[in-house]
Amino acid sequence: MDRRTVLRAAVIGAGGTAFSGALWGEAFGAVAQPGPGPYGTLQAADANGIQLPAGFTSRVIARSGRQVAGHTWHWAPDGGACFPDGSGWIYVSNSEIPLIGGASAVRFAADGTITSAYRILSGSNLNCAGGATPWGTWMSCEEIALGRIFETWPGGGRAGEERTRMGRFKHEAAACDPVRQVVYMTEDEEDGCFYRFVPDTWGDLRYGHVQVLCAPSGQVTGPVTWRDIPDRDGFPIPTRHQVGAAKHFDGGEGCWYDAGVCYFTTKGDNRVWAYDAANSTLDLAYDATQVTGGTPSLTGVDNITGAPTSRDLYVAEDGGNMEINVITADGVVAPFLRILGQSSSEITGPAFSPDGRRLYFSSQRGPSGDSTGSGGITYEVTGPFRTLP
Repeated sequence: MDRRTVLRAAVIGAGGTAFSGALWGEAFGAVAQPGPGPYGTLQAADANGIQLPAGFTSRVIARSGRQVAGHTWHWAPDGGACFPDGSGWIYVSNSEIPLIGGASAVRFAADGTITSAYRILSGSNLNCAGGATPWGTWMSCEEIALGRIFETWPGGGRAGEERTRMGRFKHEAAACDPVRQVVYMTEDEEDGCFYRFVPDTWGDLRYGHVQVLCAPSGQVTGPVTWRDIPDRDGFPIPTRHQVGAAKHFDGGEGCWYDAGVCYFTTKGDNRVWAYDAANSTLDLAYDATQVTGGTPSLTGVDNITGAPTSRDLYVAEDGGNMEINVITADGVVAPFLRILGQSSSEITGPAFSPDGRRLYFSSQRGPSGDSTGSGGITYEVTGPFRTLP
């Protein structure tokens, strides 16, 4: 019995099944392994150069530098999310370019028709990922040293506002936990940390304090604790170096919370982590180095989201095979889509429409691979996404 199995047994023995979340509670016991996906094999590429399962179709909704509903779409589209809007919905997307990054939004009618597009954040810097709040705002994160989080309003009509009490560091993504009333945050550094912001009042991100996850450096499973960051401004000592017991992660990326579990990814070691918030324990949902019987289908792990109708996880690749992979509740990881002819790009901003029938994402640099992101393309995929109890 290896150390990993011993730790699992200890956690289960101490308090029942450790992960009670919607997905990982069902797959507890091993990291996800490659296998047949729920939608079958990928078909030949469509007119947009995307391989999809049978029954699914894609369309381009925006291209960097070109007009969409009278609005010039931003370069280098990155993290995104969907928000309900009357009978339709809104998709927001960050711009990961220097100095004028910001974020934009596309509004859809109930039938999927694009009705408008507009800017929701300007004057920020290298906006990478972020996260949605339960009260309907978008947290847009700056991926720079001493980066900030901006709270923005997807419907427009109100300027984005700094939320510097959430810490100044190389922010990547954020996810809200409405039960414990905290916001989890990843840090895109080779020795980055996993944080949570504890607001003084839930629903108000202006005031509160920042904590960092603490555990032994080599631990991948087992109990963890949280400690306060002494100086959330991160200067002159970066936040990740202020608490000696802080656990460091190799390049924090996407972050997604669902039913008691916060999933987050690390690109440096191709892992998807699962933090059980109810029991304050850490585990691995996926680890490319632990794939058995073949080559990992999921590498370059980056942005992550969950399907509202099945709670399957969808993980986008930065490089790799330019795929979005699905991780199912029974512990199978499989390609859901693949973009051909764009090997110098990365897939960003995966997000489902509120009804779970459409998936949005971007190719940040498109076929040109231009580092400025001038060739970015934002897509929509529609099809028979499954519904599970």
